[in-house]
Amino acid sequence: MKARRTQEGGGLFAAAGLDRDAPRPLPDKLRPRKLSEVVGQDHLLGPDGVLTRMLATRALGSLIFWGPPGTGKTTVARLLADATALHFEQISAVFSGVADLKKAFDAARSRRETGLGTLLFVDEVHRFNRTQQDSFLPVMEDGTVVLIGATTENPSFEINAALLSRARVLVFRPLDEAAIEKLLVRAEVMEGRPLPIDADARASLIRMADGDGRAALTLAEEAWRAARRDEIFDAAKLQEILQRRAPIYDKSQDGHYNLISALHKSVRGSDPDAALYYLCRMLDAGESPLYLARRLVRMAVEDIGLADPQALVIANAAKDAYDFLGSPEGELAIAQAAIYLATAPKSNAAYAAFGAAMRTAREAGSLLPPKHILNAPTKLMKGEGYGAGYQYDHDAPDAFSGQDYFPEALGRQRFYDPPERGFEREIRKRLEYWAKLRRERGGG
Repeated sequence: MKARRTQEGGGLFAAAGLDRDAPRPLPDKLRPRKLSEVVGQDHLLGPDGVLTRMLATRALGSLIFWGPPGTGKTTVARLLADATALHFEQISAVFSGVADLKKAFDAARSRRETGLGTLLFVDEVHRFNRTQQDSFLPVMEDGTVVLIGATTENPSFEINAALLSRARVLVFRPLDEAAIEKLLVRAEVMEGRPLPIDADARASLIRMADGDGRAALTLAEEAWRAARRDEIFDAAKLQEILQRRAPIYDKSQDGHYNLISALHKSVRGSDPDAALYYLCRMLDAGESPLYLARRLVRMAVEDIGLADPQALVIANAAKDAYDFLGSPEGELAIAQAAIYLATAPKSNAAYAAFGAAMRTAREAGSLLPPKHILNAPTKLMKGEGYGAGYQYDHDAPDAFSGQDYFPEALGRQRFYDPPERGFEREIRKRLEYWAKLRRERGGG
């Protein structure tokens, strides 16, 4: 006898001889049944939220849900279909191809003929290639489907511009501590028992969830399974039992870029404690220490420059020390470099000067240097005036001739303007002294 499929999660129940009350994971049991039960997304579902306003007019357009795992993207899409009386159809870009899309579109067209609209939810929509993403455009434009695509990746980089122009991007935020605590309380009410953890362990569990509601409930379920009768875990024991969930971090995607940006800005902002925090988060998540060392070298030349010439030396030395020692010993050298850079005087004068000089060089094109600073290796070149009038600076007073070295058609330029900070204070004094000598000697 064929099994009868029910509408509850697509499961196979009585006709297959299965128990309708078979155990389900805690995150599934606690899945919200109403939009008001969704936690942590008040900017979307609160009284003045974007989706609340849409539902008030029952005018739901195509949307892209962008946010980390476990923040409610799939659940909200399903509940939106219920709230707008649309048929909910779900596919995953991981397992679907062109044939699956065509089948979904044809089914939506058939429903439309009977007066029933379709909300097509596409999980991991960024995994579809350009051609597959373009296939959504006609059915979105003619109203065959209301598309809701979910992605953990930045839509600006992963979703076609044509698709983005037809859908509104809504950002799902990681769940904060209050939202995860609300989920844990709901779980305790449903289970009819408190979690077997003390207050510090509870705070630790919330941190381990890293903004992921599904992860928080899974960790809670694991804690209940592991606890013996009347046993209460402290934070250390809980981490030992759960083997601590790895941070949410993808070295090739947003997590990577967000944290390296935070590290760079903490160094630039002279905050060594924040710099160490983000450095350690990345190391703990498995980031390549050599990548971090390279980024520190970049920070040394971009944000410190000649305000402290030792910064580049120390950043390079940290890279070499890690090459020599490896992990984990060499990571301390990288941490030491991060502290040094964060506490060093800051200047982007060299960085800004390089950019300005590059722009001018491109605009100036093929302007020749003045002839007096060109070598004259042949009689012809010497006869053309190459090298004529050049003054050897070491023979001049103060080893400074004050000549002009810019092309005549360009005129003298100033790109480097060192601030009164760190070692550049001394450099500024030198430049001002040479400028004074240049004026006195007629060099401009």
